[in-house]
Amino acid sequence: MLDVYSTINSVSQNFSLPSAPPLPPPSSPPTVSRYELQKRRDWNTFGQYLRNHKPPLILSRCSGANILEFLKYLDQFGKTKVHNCNCPFFGDPHPPAPCNCPLKQAWGSLDALIGRLRAAFEENGGRTETNPFGARAVRLYLKEVRDTQAKARGIAYEKKKRRNIKQRISTNICD
Repeated sequence: MLDVYSTINSVSQNFSLPSAPPLPPPSSPPTVSRYELQKRRDWNTFGQYLRNHKPPLILSRCSGANILEFLKYLDQFGKTKVHNCNCPFFGDPHPPAPCNCPLKQAWGSLDALIGRLRAAFEENGGRTETNPFGARAVRLYLKEVRDTQAKARGIAYEKKKRRNIKQRISTNICD
């Protein structure tokens, strides 16, 4: 004998009525990149520096000179040994003994910091033309720091020269 109840039950399991679509998982806040977090932290640090400055500075009145002052202030927290020219280890990339030369911020750290602060300035309503982080004095200071630190470690920094496009094309064709 055919069991009607079990047949109906198995049919209902195989062919269930469409139900409401499943709910999406609760949305999590968008993940923020490491760069964005660092940029925000740097911007807050600079804002704190402006507030603690004697007399307090206003961002809209900030100049390249104020940015240089900030970068020199940061040197006290640096971890890179920069030998003075009268140090016996000046120009030695691996000094054999410790010396009393100061610790400073590394050029690469300062360069990256200025890049993040330039971007943060513009994201916070500043105009590109008035961006104090892009001032000529700041660029010259960074170049001087780079050259000084390279000499102190005995490493020559030479910018890579770009070959023009025609040379690259003719070189690739000959290969």
